Amino acid sequence: MDTANYLKLRKQIPSNVNILAVSKGFKSQEIKTIQNLGQNDFGESKFQEAFEKQVILKDLKQINWHFIGRIQSNKIRKIVQNFKYIHSVDSFEKLQKISNISYEEKKYPLIMLQVKLSEDPTKGGFNPEFLKFKWIEIQNLKNISLIGLMTINPKGLTSRENSGLFKKCRALADSLQLPDCSMGMSGDWEEAVDAGSTWLRLGSLIFGDRC
Repeated sequence: MDTANYLKLRKQIPSNVNILAVSKGFKSQEIKTIQNLGQNDFGESKFQEAFEKQVILKDLKQINWHFIGRIQSNKIRKIVQNFKYIHSVDSFEKLQKISNISYEEKKYPLIMLQVKLSEDPTKGGFNPEFLKFKWIEIQNLKNISLIGLMTINPKGLTSRENSGLFKKCRALADSLQLPDCSMGMSGDWEEAVDAGSTWLRLGSLIFGDRC
């Protein structure tokens, strides 16, 4: 791992945009190395792998853990118990379950709703029109803090196509008065920043290639 990459990115990315270091597939020691440089937000997509790292790194109290993977209903309680942020809530049913479990656990996770802005059978997410239709009901759910939207663009898009989808996500978040957009990854973060992203999910750009 080359820490120079991370320091270079920090200078390139505007100060009002948060870096989420996607640490899935990387070791606890690598997380510790980046955390020593001032990076406190880390994203994981598999609960068991993440939990093992959380146990090893439990003394690093500054770390904020973000769940960014597809949410399985039977893992929701564990995710609520162990993650401050959840970026990938892709259905109303799962959001309701997160709300109910958060109430039982006396937790208030910070939630970003995943939206699906293009036809892509490999991705889940709220349909934007359905999200608007359900919005009042969503706002009334207990023990969750709705802070933004999350989107993952299909692979193989041009820079212009990426920008267009990111702008749609930002416009939808603004219409719902949500401050955050979790959008943009290692290959398209510049378009995401230009479109108004507030959280960039960066893995290989920080840690290098996964083994």
